[in-house]
Amino acid sequence: MDESIDQRHNATANGEGELSPVEQELLDEYAKLVGNLDDLSGILGELASNPSVEILDALRGLERKTATVFTLLKASVYSIVLQQEIFGDEQQGDEGDGLRR
Repeated sequence: MDESIDQRHNATANGEGELSPVEQELLDEYAKLVGNLDDLSGILGELASNPSVEILDALRGLERKTATVFTLLKASVYSIVLQQEIFGDEQQGDEGDGLRR
């Protein structure tokens, strides 16, 4: 609010005249937004410097689950590749037998 009063005073002092009610309301909303962003910045800074135990525990659990899924995915891909190699070898063996006859 103090910023909007200062801005209105500067506008009057510069000879720009009075601000319209819409302009004044807009400046007030911007002043509220600046205050809210400052509050949010402080809270985020505090969380970044002192993460809560609950967040850390949840992240550890998520890390374990992600590692398990990654391991299962690698095993599945390896299994598919191995099956394709075996299937490809069998087809080549069948084709080779057919040509020899």
